[in-house]
Amino acid sequence: MAAVSVHQFAQSITCHAWSPDHSMIAFCPNNNEVNIYKLLDGKWEKIHVLHKCSCLQFYSIVNFLLHPNFIISDLIKLYSRYVWSQEATEWVPTLVILRLNRAALCVQWSPKENKFAVGSGAKTVCICYYEQENNWWVSKLIRKRHDSSVTSVAWHPNNTLLATTSTDGKCRVFSTFIKGVDAKVSAGSSSESKFGEQIVQLDLSFSWAFGMKWSPSGNTLAYVGHNSMIYFVDDVGPSPSAQSVAFRNLPLRDVDERGL
Repeated sequence: MAAVSVHQFAQSITCHAWSPDHSMIAFCPNNNEVNIYKLLDGKWEKIHVLHKCSCLQFYSIVNFLLHPNFIISDLIKLYSRYVWSQEATEWVPTLVILRLNRAALCVQWSPKENKFAVGSGAKTVCICYYEQENNWWVSKLIRKRHDSSVTSVAWHPNNTLLATTSTDGKCRVFSTFIKGVDAKVSAGSSSESKFGEQIVQLDLSFSWAFGMKWSPSGNTLAYVGHNSMIYFVDDVGPSPSAQSVAFRNLPLRDVDERGL
């Protein structure tokens, strides 16, 4: 059995995220801060504190970029979002323009790290990209596609297709191609479809849909739900091939891509 290590960082933690190499952890101790700890000589030491708001609110999302020098933070209720970048020994926030009237529920960077997707309780998905001339992250919204809150987002390895799950019991795949941000691909490829175009919609037998992952090759999409089922979808497109496996345990919440 693997060894278990217990560390008391705070009395209450609302969200957390690991750096890719697991040498650092960022979390919100139920206030308006994000604390970053680093493993030094076998001990966890606080190395940075990120704070942007003077009032007492708490963060709902903290997410490291694939490269450990970027962090997304989302401050609920005030709907303030920032991308934090490390410059020398300081972390500098850059504003994210999301245009949401509900809290963000999930976030994930794209494989090429030039975009990130934010799912929300507003039934929308924001695709954010950096505008150098304004020094902020602006977003394009995928609207009127979800009938309920978006619970998870997952990028295809091609950096353009995005899968989402929702509490309306469906898994969907969209094109997020943005001219000037994404490179053109071969003619006829679905990854260069119009932004926001729905490639496929998959039902989850009237059950909430939660986590999902693409296989490293991008050929298979797996997603799970409240009905304790895991679904495997091949040939994602107009005529997908799907298989399912039922479990007796509690509702499934997420998928590990290492199993795909």
